[in-house]
Amino acid sequence: MAEPAPLHARPAAPIPAGAVAEWYDGTGGVRLRAALFAPAGAPGGTVVVSPGRTEPIERYFETVDALTARGFVVLVHDWRGQGLSHRVLPDPLAGHARGWKDFLGDFSALLAAFETRLPRPWIALGHSMGGCLTLLALASGQPGFSGAILSAPMLGVNTGSVPVGVARVIAAVMTMIGLGGSSIARSAGDQSFEANILTHDRARWERNVALIEAWPDLALGDPTWGWLDFALSATRTLQTGPGVPRIAIPVTVVIAGDEQLVDNAGARRVAGRLKDGRLVEIPGAYHELLQETDAVRAVFWREFDELVERVVGVGV
Repeated sequence: MAEPAPLHARPAAPIPAGAVAEWYDGTGGVRLRAALFAPAGAPGGTVVVSPGRTEPIERYFETVDALTARGFVVLVHDWRGQGLSHRVLPDPLAGHARGWKDFLGDFSALLAAFETRLPRPWIALGHSMGGCLTLLALASGQPGFSGAILSAPMLGVNTGSVPVGVARVIAAVMTMIGLGGSSIARSAGDQSFEANILTHDRARWERNVALIEAWPDLALGDPTWGWLDFALSATRTLQTGPGVPRIAIPVTVVIAGDEQLVDNAGARRVAGRLKDGRLVEIPGAYHELLQETDAVRAVFWREFDELVERVVGVGV
């Protein structure tokens, strides 16, 4: 029998009704956390939600409510290295990764652990890093899904003034010489809402800040060189590897018009390689599309509903 796992709540982010959180074993037997949410009535399918870097399950309670209201069972998980899942390094705040194969193994283990409770059809919803890993899983032949929608996916890495090729070499060298676990030096900068590049919605921004202040065990710090090496390798694989053109299911890629965190050029490149892909840009939006203003979120949900219309009744 599965071991129950905790979920944290705040007044502005209560735990959705019908929630069941559990631990499951990922690649190498590490302990990972996932949560299952049921709709009020008979389910019409399942949405598997894969969060972005630093994001725990609790950040997605509002998204869960939107999906269960549409009649879906919802499965949300903490990637290894964040949330309450296994942290990769002794320093729990280090945002580290050791390549992307363990992530894909964890994703397969997640689906295997919950499969009997996930009614068909399945739709994948991935944000940022979660969008990257979702597409990698599909490109690697992960079965079961009838459609996918990606929110501001990390399909290219924004390396600022450093050319991507140079960043790739530096990250690979740092990892090879044993410094992959070192954080990439960054200035703390202005942490105010006015300076943020994630959302224009103050209430949702404050809700996320309050969550981490109340539950610091959910916090995650700056990425390491190892994480950057993973991200650059993963996005290069999606941009040039043979897997993406083989994805047969419809995939909608929604990007933010005022994106400053990931590279939209990479998203356009990858979307253009999809057999059945659709690229939608939301003008003026910041990176966190699912936690943006209601007007931005309405565009995303319209795209989601259109995808659902295409895949409902599609066998897997």
